[in-house]
This record gives sequence, structure tokens and C-alpha cells, in this order.
Amino acid sequence: MAHDLSLAQSFAYQLCRDLMVPITLFKSGDEFGVLPSDELDDEDDLEIVHQFFPRGSH
Repeated sequence: MAHDLSLAQSFAYQLCRDLMVPITLFKSGDEFGVLPSDELDDEDDLEIVHQFFPRGSH
């Protein structure tokens, strides 16, 4: 988790490129985090900030 949005965005983008899977950037409380999109559940109390998709997967 990170308090800096730009740091979390950079990490999410790089993780998406490295793993070649969709990555979700979310906010929980006053921190930002990233996870592969398929690991998130609808029941999670997270505010989705952005989703990153590998090139060619749209």
C-alpha cells in the first residue's frame, strides 16, 4: 500500500506490463494499492481508481 497516488500508478502500470494481465489501482482509507483485477471481489470495500490493461487486450 502507498500514500502517494503517482507512485501507486507507476507500480500498477509496470506490473500490468510485466505480468500482461489487467491490474486494478484502488483506494482503501487513505492508502492506494494494486492487485490483478481477477483477484478483487465485489464484496471488497475498495474505491476503484483506475484499471490498467496490457496492450492488445481491450
